[in-house]
Amino acid sequence: MSSKLTYLPLGGAGEIGMNMYLYGFGPVGEQRFILVDTGVTFPSMDGTPGVDLIMADASFIAERADRLEAILITHAHEDHVGALGHLMGQLQVPVYARRFTAAIARQKLERAGQDPDIVHEVGPWPETTKLGPFEVGFVPVAHSIPEASALVIDTDLGRIVHTGDFKLDRSPLVGEPYEPEVFRSIGAAGVKALVCDSTNVFSPHPGRSEADIVDEVRALMRSAKGLVVATTFASNIARLKTLAQAATDAGRSVAVMGRAMGTMLQNGFSSGVLEDFPPVVDIHDAQDIGREHLFILSTGSQGERRAATAQLANGNYQGFSLKEGDTFLFSSKTIPGNEVSVGRILNQLSEIGVTTIDDSDGRYHVSGHANRPDLEEMHGLLNPANIIPMHGEHRHMRAHVDLAREAGCNALIAPNGTMVDLSGDVAEVIDHIEAGRVYLDGSQLIGAMDGVVRDRMRLALRGHVIVSLMLEADGSLIDSVWVEMLGLPDAPGETDGLTGALEREIEDEINRSSSKVLDSDEAVERLILKIVNRECQALVGKKPLATILINRFEEA
Repeated sequence: MSSKLTYLPLGGAGEIGMNMYLYGFGPVGEQRFILVDTGVTFPSMDGTPGVDLIMADASFIAERADRLEAILITHAHEDHVGALGHLMGQLQVPVYARRFTAAIARQKLERAGQDPDIVHEVGPWPETTKLGPFEVGFVPVAHSIPEASALVIDTDLGRIVHTGDFKLDRSPLVGEPYEPEVFRSIGAAGVKALVCDSTNVFSPHPGRSEADIVDEVRALMRSAKGLVVATTFASNIARLKTLAQAATDAGRSVAVMGRAMGTMLQNGFSSGVLEDFPPVVDIHDAQDIGREHLFILSTGSQGERRAATAQLANGNYQGFSLKEGDTFLFSSKTIPGNEVSVGRILNQLSEIGVTTIDDSDGRYHVSGHANRPDLEEMHGLLNPANIIPMHGEHRHMRAHVDLAREAGCNALIAPNGTMVDLSGDVAEVIDHIEAGRVYLDGSQLIGAMDGVVRDRMRLALRGHVIVSLMLEADGSLIDSVWVEMLGLPDAPGETDGLTGALEREIEDEINRSSSKVLDSDEAVERLILKIVNRECQALVGKKPLATILINRFEEA
C-alpha cells in the first residue's frame, strides 16, 4: 500500500486562535502523525458564559495517539501553547520546542499535573530532529514573542513549510531577525506545500518593524507628566523592553504590575533571549517613588476584568490610584471581540482625568504578522508547488488563496476538519472530519455539544422556576406548594408577587385535577410546567426553565 502525506487542521483554520494542525505520513490506516501547536481561544459572555478556555477537539488524534510521534510548538503565545497541559492526558507524547517556548510549555504541563520532562529543547535551523517518517527543523522567524519558529517538515514525499505566526522584521529588538536568504535556500530544495499565516492578508502596506516605534515611545515618555502606565501583551517581550528602556532614559523607574508579565520577563531572562533589560523595582517599593519619576508596565491590554489594568481603572490596585494628569498607553492591538471591554476601561480612565492613548494611529504598536506584500515576498522566496492558508478566518484564507493564484500558484482553502492530500504535485481535499471544540469549564473539559453551556445560556435568557410539592398517595396536597425563582422579574401587582401567584394557581389546579392526572408523577409534572409557562408569560412575559420536585407519600 502506497504512503500518503496529509495535512489536517483541527483548529486555527477558519478562525484566529485555537491553533492545532496535524500532519500524517504513511499508508492510510497506518499513518504516523506529528501535531503542530495546541492553542486556546478565549470565551465571551455572549456565546460561552462561564467557560474558562476554548480549545480544538483533539479526539481524532487522541484515538490514534499510539501513532502520534510528537507535538511541536512553534511559539509560546496562548493560541499556540495554551491547551498543552489540558490535552496531554489524552496524548502522552514528547513535546519539542525551542528554549524559551519550552520553558513556557513546561510551566503549562506542571500546572496541569503533567510531567514537564517530556518537553525537549531543540536548536534553530539547520538543526533537525527525526520523528518517525518526519524530519523537522525549527526556522527562526520574527514575531511579537521571542524564538517564534517556522517548521520545515521533510518526508520521503517532499518538503512542507509551516510558517507559524511570522513577520518580516529585520530589527525586532528582541529575538531573531528575518533572514530572507535562509528561506530562499529552503525553497531552493523544493517545497511541496507552504502552510501559511493569513492574519494580515488585508493589510496592503509592508509590515513595520518593532524598531519603528522606538522614537515615538521615547518622545511620549519625555513629554508625559505624572504617573505613566502602559499595557501590552505580556508575551511581547520586545515591546516591554522598548517601553521600559524609553521610560528609564526619561528618568523614570520601572515597575511591573501583574503576574503574567512578571512570568514572561523571568522566562526571558532565564532562557537568555532577554538581555540588557532596564532595572525593575518591586511594585511595593515603587510606592515610595514620586509619580513623575515612575513608569508601570501593567497586564490586561484586552480589558480582562481581573487584570491589573482593569483594577487600576476601577480605583485602587496594590496601593496605586490613578489621578488627573496621569498617562495610560495601550501599546497593543485590540483583538476583535474585545472592543467593548477595552472601551469600558478607556472610559473609566477618562472619567478620572487620565490621558489615554490607544493603537488607533499606529504610533505605539506594530503587528506581529505578515502583511499582504510580506506574504507575497515569502511566496516568492519559497516558490512552493501549493499554498494552503491557515491562521485566519475564512475570509482571510479566501483572500490568501486569491493572492496565491494571482501569482500562478496552486492554492486551496482547507478549513478545520479538511483533510488534504499533499502526496502528488497538486494538493487536493480527500476527506472531512468533525472538527469541534472543547471547553475548559472550571476544572472539567466538556464538549461544545454536551449541552452544559447551552443550558447555561437558556437559564440566562429565560430564568428558572423551582416548584416543590408533597402529595399523598391519592394525589391530594400535603401542606402548601413552594415556589422559588431565579433570574425573573417580579410581578408587584400580585399578592406575594410572582411566586405567590404561581403557588396559588398550582394549588388550585392540583385540587381541581382528576385522579387520572394525580396518580402519575409525569402527568403532574406536565400540568405544573403548563401552569408555570402560562402564568409567567401572562405576568412577566417570560417562559422560564422549570424544575419540578414531587415528593409522594405512599401508604404503609
